[in-house]
Amino acid sequence: MLRLLTCLALILATPLAAATSDVVRGNAVEGRLMSVENGVGPGGATVSAGLHVVLDDGWKTYWRSPGEVGLPPDLNWEGSRNIASVTLSYPAPTRFEAFDIQNFGYGEEVVYPLTVVLEEPGVPARLDLRANLLVCAEICVPETLEIALDLPAGGGIDARTAATLSDWIAKVPGTGAQAGLMLQSVHLDETALTVLATSDTPFSSPDIFPEHGDWASFGKPALTLADGGRTLHAILPVLSPGDGPLTLTLTDGARAATLDATLSATAPAVPASGAALWWMVLVAALGGLILNVMPCVLPVLSMKLAGALQARNRSVAQVRAGFLASVAGVMVFFVGLAGVVIAAKAAGMAVGWGVQFQQPVFLALMIGLIVVFAASMFGFFHVGLSSGAMTTMARTEGRGGWGGDFATGMFAAVMATPCSAPFIGTAVTYALTHGPAQIVAVFAAMGLGLAAPYLAVAIRPGLIRRLPRPGAWMVTVQRILGGVLLLTAVWLVTVLAGSAGWTNALIVGGLAAGLLVALAARRWAGAVVAGGLAAVMLAAVVVPAPDRPATAVDAGWAVFEEARIMQEVAAGNVVFVDVTADWCLTCKANKRLVLDRGAVATALAGTVALQADWTRPDDAIADYLRRNDRFGIPFDAVYGPGAPQGIVLPELLTDTAVLDAIATAGG
Repeated sequence: MLRLLTCLALILATPLAAATSDVVRGNAVEGRLMSVENGVGPGGATVSAGLHVVLDDGWKTYWRSPGEVGLPPDLNWEGSRNIASVTLSYPAPTRFEAFDIQNFGYGEEVVYPLTVVLEEPGVPARLDLRANLLVCAEICVPETLEIALDLPAGGGIDARTAATLSDWIAKVPGTGAQAGLMLQSVHLDETALTVLATSDTPFSSPDIFPEHGDWASFGKPALTLADGGRTLHAILPVLSPGDGPLTLTLTDGARAATLDATLSATAPAVPASGAALWWMVLVAALGGLILNVMPCVLPVLSMKLAGALQARNRSVAQVRAGFLASVAGVMVFFVGLAGVVIAAKAAGMAVGWGVQFQQPVFLALMIGLIVVFAASMFGFFHVGLSSGAMTTMARTEGRGGWGGDFATGMFAAVMATPCSAPFIGTAVTYALTHGPAQIVAVFAAMGLGLAAPYLAVAIRPGLIRRLPRPGAWMVTVQRILGGVLLLTAVWLVTVLAGSAGWTNALIVGGLAAGLLVALAARRWAGAVVAGGLAAVMLAAVVVPAPDRPATAVDAGWAVFEEARIMQEVAAGNVVFVDVTADWCLTCKANKRLVLDRGAVATALAGTVALQADWTRPDDAIADYLRRNDRFGIPFDAVYGPGAPQGIVLPELLTDTAVLDAIATAGG
């Protein structure tokens, strides 16, 4: 199979018309036969072909082992001429569930690669297929497609058909060595199938599809990852016993392998992951600490600086309480975020770092909150727990307030999420590929790292005494910091324009400006804040967002298409993929400081540069990231003849890292 894939990749550059049958339509499916060769060349003994099946929306068809119910494809070639044999290969399946039944197969479309051996080499042939397929949605319908394809004398290769077939051949499970997957222990009894497997690289989205005779079926696996994601423990309930040899197809994103299982006498134990968890907790805490110096958090640190200046003359107990309140705000947000992630994973939703910035209502709320904080910096409005509590605290603590300190900490945590500092990608990937306990531990560690500066002052309140003495100059500093916050709000308005359109963004911006003016009047502040925030959130979705044009990429870049990567690499080109978004400040910094400058910009001009815009939710981009063990951006990777599987670059790019990757990928 690998040899066939290599041959196809070498012949992609010949633009001739390929042999393709007419499209045959059924009730909920259509199919056609396709051939890489335009005809049978002199001495030709084999033909590389494929059966292309396209399903209507919501319909599925089955793999060679369908799961609990279903039927695999039944192909009859009896009417064919000059055909000795036709071997069908199955791309790796996906798991789909209907009415609590686990099934394996394909949705949308599938191309089954066919290896056709001729009886008489070099002689014209005809493929005559009667394909019996079972397709299911709310109901199951048997489909029969009768398709014929003539292969006359001739020759020539079509690049587009070769690339399509090559892509689907790449999805056919290979050996364990090819996929970097290995079985360590397999145990089967009357109740469960238990599997222990290892991977050369960390698992990202693993699944297991067992085959054990014609009537065997297994439930959904319970998966546990250990050893930094490189060890997989799975338990699959036995629903119906089998009697044949046991084979396991392991999939993990784009990787797949079919492995023969040798049964062990005892079930492998769930591997201990404590050491890996503690190490990842340290990595997460370090990543959270580094977030403090990222541009996303700068406006919030500025606010805390102003508060610290005001707190200089407070008592030690008051200073400690205020900074502990900020620590509590950070920790409440991160632990709450962990809870949201756990719930989203349990519901089968895609999760990732910073994806809340794709949501217009969230962006509008952030714009409104930043305006409220800016008004506080200008002295228009004080953020606190309640008017009564604020009055009490104001009498004893000047303009401070534990509620304001708590809100500042939570706000810092929220503003940190569109940034991806070093170590954050590693920590988030570990968390999202593990269970609830690991998710809570890693996210809490990130929060503790982000809160470390506040915690340091809470432990040593005397540090505040080293700040300059308060004076009239503080008013100027506060106004400057308020201006920084307003600039942040303006930036978020531009981000909102990318996800909800400029009409909604300008409406929200206008309402936020009105909120600022209303707070400047210093009357009915609580009602103004509540009404203003409600208005900006509602305005974010008043006008339907226009479709984002496919050409919405930076100059010199082409729109990302994952299928194009393999095509360009097969043609000998280097491909640079950049996944970015309007809300990702780290992405913008990478572009300005590395990708758009000097030798890197010159090197990129010699590659096929593909840019994926993740400003709005996009399942194709999210799936691509998950297959590369990432759950957030920035993400940059380089592909080429020297690195067909891709070289993933660090979150913060450097000239050396990019240039070395391009050189390596170029072979």
